[in-house]
Amino acid sequence: MKKILVIHGPNLNLLGQREPEVYGRVTLAGVDRLLKKLAQAHGISLEIFQSDHEGEIVSKIGASRQSADALVINPAAYTHTSVAIRDAIAAVKIPTVEVHLSNIYAREEFRHRSLIAPVASGQVSGFGEASYELGFLAAIGLLRSKPRRKK
Repeated sequence: MKKILVIHGPNLNLLGQREPEVYGRVTLAGVDRLLKKLAQAHGISLEIFQSDHEGEIVSKIGASRQSADALVINPAAYTHTSVAIRDAIAAVKIPTVEVHLSNIYAREEFRHRSLIAPVASGQVSGFGEASYELGFLAAIGLLRSKPRRKK
């Protein structure tokens, strides 16, 4: 069974409480429930991880090389600042989809540049909770279009 790792970055544990005018009322638990239903419906094994700490995210990505076939990541604020996360994604060489609840290109200027996008297979932003759904489905599509890699 193919496995997708979903990583939620900093402050995403505050979804539903933090800036609902930007991120909506969905909670992280709600996003995770949606992803679990999608994984079950598509016969995909799912691992979900959330951290506010850049080093923990980098370590999780590094470990995914041996345990996951694809990555869906919302790096949150680290999107714009973390060369370490960008380099970890580039190093593991697994299909990666970057997701964002808000449209980062319609927000403050500093959010318009993603350090992750150049090493990701694609990016989905601006659709709220559906960004995760679309990103997850894109990751499944990437897995189905490529032969399983040897671990």
